[in-house]
Amino acid sequence: MGPWRRLKESLAGGMRQRITLAGFGYSLAIAIVCALAFASGNNLLFLLLALMIAMLLVSGFLSRLSLAGLELDILFPQHIPARRDIPARMKLMNEKSWMPSFSINVRGLPGTAYVSPLYFPLLGGGTAVEESVQVRFAQRGTHARNSFMLYSRFPFGFAERRVQVTPPRDVLVYPSLDPQPSFQGILHHLQGEIEEQVRGRSTDFYRIRPYEARESARHVDWRATAHTGELQVREFTRERDPLVEMYLDLSVPQEHREWFERAVDCCAYLTWELGSRNARVRLRSQDFDVTSPAEGDVYTILKYLALVEPRVGVTVSEPSREESIQVVFSTMPSRFADPGWSRALVVDRDSLEPDTATRSAGAQTGTSP
Repeated sequence: MGPWRRLKESLAGGMRQRITLAGFGYSLAIAIVCALAFASGNNLLFLLLALMIAMLLVSGFLSRLSLAGLELDILFPQHIPARRDIPARMKLMNEKSWMPSFSINVRGLPGTAYVSPLYFPLLGGGTAVEESVQVRFAQRGTHARNSFMLYSRFPFGFAERRVQVTPPRDVLVYPSLDPQPSFQGILHHLQGEIEEQVRGRSTDFYRIRPYEARESARHVDWRATAHTGELQVREFTRERDPLVEMYLDLSVPQEHREWFERAVDCCAYLTWELGSRNARVRLRSQDFDVTSPAEGDVYTILKYLALVEPRVGVTVSEPSREESIQVVFSTMPSRFADPGWSRALVVDRDSLEPDTATRSAGAQTGTSP
């Protein structure tokens, strides 16, 4: 679409206006001068009335012309979590090469990317200006229509002209990665399980501990044994990083949709935190199974969590045979008893109550609650 066609469409429609307090006062002044002119028949008052009406018409035309032909684009970073301020670059272009635009304000519309209001006093003809902004998305998912409002009171402030602009970019927003008390409780529980699994049979020394029955004598540290008078054993770190296997149950009734969103946020938070601690993370659901970092990085999992939706009626699959620390997110934990998830830490409706600490120690069950 050429600039002249866009300019014509902008002038023809798509703009809205709101009369300001100054506009109401000016209109009242026009009405008073009009009444006095017709009552007295004074030509000077008629001349003043014509001048005031002309100023009002010129103000409206210049205001529309100033907003016409403006294009807005915003450059987002590659990875965007929800409910967090993210730096971005906003670019405002004036495609009218023969006329500048004056006093342009920009703000994000409710329900889209929040951007703090910006003000551009002058945008020359055929030029563009870039500004650093902080954006915030309230929800995960694909945001296809991040609309912004351009508005101006140029030149006299009688009316505020507005035009809505939608940049041609789709944005994928991850779930929130911010910590919450219940999420941190689950993470601390998993960290304890990981510490237990760190002990193994590798070449990296871990610690010296007392001998336990039926252990091989080849790992006995005789020097420490002679020093303490009791059998002591050398422990070594495991050769492979521990695996945390999370299962997100998609069979969630509509009345528990809020819980599902919190469960998705919790999975994203745990994936991010455990990945930063060099733990292997496997996220599973009825339609997804990826292990990070072997089959994809943490962003592969976050992209799935950004778009996942409940699917009522889907069945539960069995856990993997590999030794792992298991976590199950489900509103119906009893469904996981038969498939073999008895060792899993169960995160149900009571475990993700907002603004409450999770009862993670009591959530690990071998029976259905």
